[in-house]
This record gives sequence, C-alpha cells and structure tokens, in this order.
Amino acid sequence: MARGSAVERSRTSETSESSSVLGRGARVRGRVSGEGDLRVEGQIEGDVTLSGELAIDEAGSITGDVDAASVMIAGVLQGNVTSRGAVTIHAGAKVEGNMGGAEVSLEEGASFVGRIEAELDLPAELMPRQGR
Repeated sequence: MARGSAVERSRTSETSESSSVLGRGARVRGRVSGEGDLRVEGQIEGDVTLSGELAIDEAGSITGDVDAASVMIAGVLQGNVTSRGAVTIHAGAKVEGNMGGAEVSLEEGASFVGRIEAELDLPAELMPRQGR
C-alpha cells in the first residue's frame, strides 16, 4: 500500500512539473516562456513561448504573440499564434490576430478577426487541371 502511494505521488509530482496554471485573478506583465504546458485562467500581457500546449480558459486572456506546440482558446487572445500542432478556437472565444498551425479549427459562435495560415490538401476536384 505504501509503495503504491509513493508511485502515485511521484506521478502527480511529474505531472505538476510539466503543467502550470496561471490562476484566476493573477496578472502577468512581460514575456512568459517555459517547458511543458500552461493553462491561463488569469491575464497575460506579453508574448508567450512554450514547448507544450497552451490553453486559455473562458476567463483567461492574453495580449501578445503566442508560440506553442498546440493552442486551445476559450477566452480572449489579441496577438498572432504560431503552433506546431492544432489551434482550436472554441465557441465564445474572442480572437484577434493571425493563426498559423498544422490544423486550425473554429467552432460556431467564436469571434475571429485575422488571417489563417495552414497547409492543406485540396480535393482532386478543386485542383487546377494540367494540360488543358
């Protein structure tokens, strides 16, 4: 029993080291960077650079550019996004800026002003015809 508890504590410790939360009511001014994931429930005024996933909660906001492995926005973002993975903008989110990622998805009800840059494969019927 004690051995199982130690393993569980070890896993919890590893998880908390690779994932951070900026809680509600917290406000950061300046550049934020780090390894692992970040969940923003408060406010950040400055650029954010992460090796992991960035999640902006419904109550969270970022004013600045974002560079992360993947980005999930449910709150407010004013800035450009560069993602090595997916960018997801949930219903109710308010986003102003250019989005770049392997995949960008907007849910119905999201507010988005900007440009989306993503590589995509067009269906054959939409491809330009050669030799005509």
